[in-house]
Amino acid sequence: MSRIGRKPVTVPKGVTVALNGRTLSAKGPKGELSRTFHPDMELVVEGAQILVRRPSDEARHKALHGLSRTLVQNMVDGVATGFSRILEIQGVGYKAEAKPFGLQLALGFSHPVQYQAPAGIKFTVDNNTIVRVEGPDKEMVGQVAAEIRSLRKPEPYKGKGVRYQGETVRRKAGKTGAK
Repeated sequence: MSRIGRKPVTVPKGVTVALNGRTLSAKGPKGELSRTFHPDMELVVEGAQILVRRPSDEARHKALHGLSRTLVQNMVDGVATGFSRILEIQGVGYKAEAKPFGLQLALGFSHPVQYQAPAGIKFTVDNNTIVRVEGPDKEMVGQVAAEIRSLRKPEPYKGKGVRYQGETVRRKAGKTGAK
């Protein structure tokens, strides 16, 4: 058995889970999520636990077993506590501003960049340079953070750009003057 797949997912208080065929729905204080799982995987809701079972010991089923269990755990954690990614903006004149539609960024272009927030994603900006992306769906939070980072990736000479908090950027020396 998969070590991850065989662990039951515990549903915390305040979260309700409903199984309708292959579709699992979770509702909690941070939002509501729904996902349809692979037809080979069997989901069972027993009281305050969700079990994921696989039909055989094929390599494909073993991989799907661990994946399905992790997706269920992420759904439950997301609606209970939510997920967040923190981005840092570095560079002279680079800043971010939270707007009703999403985020407005000044990243050294001739125009401000406007990023539309998808449904369920919330932005908070601290000090004009720290952007927190929050939401119940871990996959969506990571995707939005990656899209914002891709607007101006950190460059290796001065380190300017958008980076994840704690990310280290390898710096290059640059040119030296010829004599």
